[in-house]
Amino acid sequence: MPALLTEFASGLKNFLERVGRLARFGLQLAALTPGGLLRVRPIIEQVYNTGALSLVIIMTCGLFVGMVLGLQGYEMLSRFGSEEYLGTAVALGMLKELGPVITALLFAGRAGTAIAAELGLMRATDQIAAMEIMAVDPMRRVVLPRFLGGVIAMPLLSAIFIVIGLFGAQLVGVQWFGIDQGSFWSQMRGAVELDDIGEGLIKGAVFGVACSLIAVYEGYHALPTAEGVGRATTRTVVNSAVVTLFLDYILTAIML
Repeated sequence: MPALLTEFASGLKNFLERVGRLARFGLQLAALTPGGLLRVRPIIEQVYNTGALSLVIIMTCGLFVGMVLGLQGYEMLSRFGSEEYLGTAVALGMLKELGPVITALLFAGRAGTAIAAELGLMRATDQIAAMEIMAVDPMRRVVLPRFLGGVIAMPLLSAIFIVIGLFGAQLVGVQWFGIDQGSFWSQMRGAVELDDIGEGLIKGAVFGVACSLIAVYEGYHALPTAEGVGRATTRTVVNSAVVTLFLDYILTAIML
């Protein structure tokens, strides 16, 4: 029993230290952000790398998630004779939960790992050390643009995911099950409010900050070995998924 308590205390201490280092790293990026926003071209390049190059997987997954929601929603609503509310059910589910959460998980798996691997490789090949020797701040030069690119791209990807998901639900509900197209969209427009849209956008922005921060932190502090880079990318996906779901619960509880 004492050994178990000692191990638990040690694990808790390591966890808190890691959270503290991540918070300090985030504050450093926040302090550099006002000046970094003036360097527009590197940010645009990173928005392209993290956002545009993720469009295929985001749109594909959004389409099939929307179609699955259409199938499940129609089967459930048909029990109560309320099939015309399918658009409302899918829209609220996509806007408030599934859109931001699934986009964040896909973002972490595709763009987050790419950022972490790129920074980890720069650490392993001494490119970051070379910048420091030449008095070039690597945080400002290579870390901040990637962080800002992810923060900007994530809400945009979330919005695209939601739109494509609604299109997928419309394909199933209207084209397959024969729900009146006017009822599908009119019920959706009547039930969805600006607060629901705002909730989805806020969650997408918060998840973008969290996932981007974890990706650049893990990549920047990766051990300069092949194994270290691999572990950094793995931690990026795992930590991003856990933090996304935790923040989703916190934000949902606050917004309700």
